[in-house]
Amino acid sequence: MQITVTTLSDQIFTLDVSDDLELENFKALCEFEIGIPAREIGITWNGKPIQDDKRSLSSYGIKHGDMLLLQHNRGSQGLQQSMPRQGGFDIDFGSVPIPGTSQQSVARNQPPDPEDPAYIRELLLKNPHELSLLRERNPELAEALINGTFEKFKDVLQRQTRERKEKEMERIQLMNADPFSAEAQKMIAEEIRMKNVESNMETSIEYSPESFGQVVMLYIDCVVNGHHVKAFVDSGAQMTIMSEACAERCNIMRLVDRRWGGIAKGVGTQQIIGRVHLGQIQIGKDYLQSSFSILKDQPMDMLLGLDMLKRHQCCIDLKRNLLVIGTTGTETRFLDETDLPGHARLNVGPMSPKAAEEEDKLLAEAIHKSQTEHQGTAGASSNTNTNSSSNTPPSFPEQVIKPLMDLGFPREAVIHELTLANGNSQQAMGALFAKSLKVPDGPK
Repeated sequence: MQITVTTLSDQIFTLDVSDDLELENFKALCEFEIGIPAREIGITWNGKPIQDDKRSLSSYGIKHGDMLLLQHNRGSQGLQQSMPRQGGFDIDFGSVPIPGTSQQSVARNQPPDPEDPAYIRELLLKNPHELSLLRERNPELAEALINGTFEKFKDVLQRQTRERKEKEMERIQLMNADPFSAEAQKMIAEEIRMKNVESNMETSIEYSPESFGQVVMLYIDCVVNGHHVKAFVDSGAQMTIMSEACAERCNIMRLVDRRWGGIAKGVGTQQIIGRVHLGQIQIGKDYLQSSFSILKDQPMDMLLGLDMLKRHQCCIDLKRNLLVIGTTGTETRFLDETDLPGHARLNVGPMSPKAAEEEDKLLAEAIHKSQTEHQGTAGASSNTNTNSSSNTPPSFPEQVIKPLMDLGFPREAVIHELTLANGNSQQAMGALFAKSLKVPDGPK
């Protein structure tokens, strides 16, 4: 049935409800329409208040086309006293102080302070949607809210509030001083740009809200050397990689060729321990050959890169949510979010600034360690191959030596190959790569 609702401020709206809808659920619908909490809503029908929230609308005699009066009752006192009387009087005694009541009980009925950190903290913790937005748009405050104490949250909130107020005050002072100055015009241009951005975002929310959701990454179940592994399918990665922990778990660290060590550069930078030249990945009933680059500090167990995907002509079928192995026709389903590893799930919060700083520090240490180890290994190899009769190496320009050293080769090896190539940097570079990839002799 269709019910028309009006308020004392002449707001009118219509709701389509069922006959057996309970009064408390009807108030919840009204709360969604006008924003007044359901507990503060009073409903009057034909001059009589209806108060039993558990009764249905039809039990009161309300039928299709009737009009109900909605009133905003503030506080527990006002809830009873602001209801219209039988005789038609509508007097609100909620604001009249009652003799004998303490100031504490009166303060309880006061609306909360929107700038109170305790109220804001409680409001965010009770609202998952607002908490998710906070994680995305203000990671620092979200970190203080979730993992910090109340005092830490209060300090961060007050500091950010103070910075916003200071920025707004600077803007006002700048505009009042000279609105045609270069700084003022730059600020106006930025405000116009941000308004366009906000308008663009609102349009996107209205017409393509799905673009604001997060998607689950593509993982599949596979088996490496008898051990189950959840592999990440990434067509944007050049090579197939595996973490050191996963390689140890799968017992293939004994096959790692450490001469292929180095640095993997992409979104981040990580140390490459070496490479397993040939291994088998079981996907479904198929056994597929692939090579693995072993990374030292890698959160995911294994990543299937473009080398493996192209070798076996794999097809990522997003319509059916399948990975199709082109060479065998085998199909395997991508994992749901509940089956993903913990670090790959969507409910993982953003990295705090401190954690990001720690990660950058660890990556820098890993790069330095990798370069040191690589220089030591290559230096020992070059010392073995260096002609002992030439104790004094010839001199070459630094602009010739440095580009070769930037490729990861030690200075001694670069100078030695330049000497053999009579200063030809291209020949020296080819020799350095050839020796670094030289296959060792078999056991004698």
